[in-house]
Amino acid sequence: MVDPATGATLAVASLASLFMAWSIGAGSSGSTPFAPAVGANAISIMRAGFVVGVLGFAGAVLQGANVSEAVGNELVRGVSLSPTAATVGLLIAAALVAVGVFAGYPIATAFTVTGAVVGVGLAMGGDPAWGKYAEIASLWVLTPLVGGGVAFGTATVLRDHRVPERIAVPALGAVVAGIVANLEFSVLGPGDGAGTIAGSIGDSTPQVALVSTAIGLLAAVVLARELRRDENRGERRFLLVLGGLVAFSAGGSQVGLAIGPLLPLFSGTTGGVVVPLSALLVGGGFGLLLGSWTGAPRMIKALSQDYSSLGPRRSIAALIPAFAIAQTAVLLGVPVSFNEIIVSTIIGSGSAAESGGVDPRKMGFTVLAWIGSLLLAMGIGYAGFTAVTAAV
Repeated sequence: MVDPATGATLAVASLASLFMAWSIGAGSSGSTPFAPAVGANAISIMRAGFVVGVLGFAGAVLQGANVSEAVGNELVRGVSLSPTAATVGLLIAAALVAVGVFAGYPIATAFTVTGAVVGVGLAMGGDPAWGKYAEIASLWVLTPLVGGGVAFGTATVLRDHRVPERIAVPALGAVVAGIVANLEFSVLGPGDGAGTIAGSIGDSTPQVALVSTAIGLLAAVVLARELRRDENRGERRFLLVLGGLVAFSAGGSQVGLAIGPLLPLFSGTTGGVVVPLSALLVGGGFGLLLGSWTGAPRMIKALSQDYSSLGPRRSIAALIPAFAIAQTAVLLGVPVSFNEIIVSTIIGSGSAAESGGVDPRKMGFTVLAWIGSLLLAMGIGYAGFTAVTAAV
């Protein structure tokens, strides 16, 4: 039995988690993936919102476990988040995200959730998880460098008239398909583990490499055929595929920010409440889906104008590294800001054109807002939990 006070705390924490999932789905992770395709008139706004919601839900259920475990159990050592700590952390993170949305400030969900969870965990007497922090910081720092650099290089190649698009685009399609063949999905692994498409077909490393190559070549052939029939239509369809992959990856990498703090609460250590991780992932995915269906279309409409100025080629160049970085975060179990990923790849892709200048002042403000939100959430989380426990 769960006493009424604990039950009420768990209910508030769950509602805060659902709001966080809705905010993520309505924000960049729900609106960005298909904005390039909308800008290229490959799909309508409402249909894009519907599809991104479904794919985000699928990504959350099939790939959300790693990041959820990291946020819930690996950010602070020596303690397990109590219902009060998780509730305080989620409410603080959700409030900061809401302030950012209504005030127009670029508050990144990954920074606020990570900061809030670390803050309340340290306030409980936990020890810093320096190894995990180093892993997180490395990915956060490398994201703009690698993502922007790859986007810039890809856009440069696609704009180079010496490299025919009927060769460059299918080659990129082969690379993307090869990555997809090696993505981990919970339904393909033995027991509670995860497995890959290539690993399910091949037993040894050479066989997995052969399967991955075959899948990549097949994708290149199909894409080359589409481009021969109609180059513009082929590019738009490739954009749709990339948008779908980015939406799926966003679900897998972002759902953990919403449900991660709930994991210690429903593991049976607090009041005997046990909820399987798969059920929590479904709940978080449902929140992402609601956010995508109700809030994303408006954002897609606004973002598609920015992407249409990039054009299909530079949109392709921006989405490929965004997909790869999001999947890297999923594999490593590292909470990552989707805003940071997308902003970095858009800047890199846009810089490949002579007119693609970047406002240093605006970018400096954005970076400071990200760092500030992390430190602010950590400080408020520590102070908030300390105040609540003192009052009780």
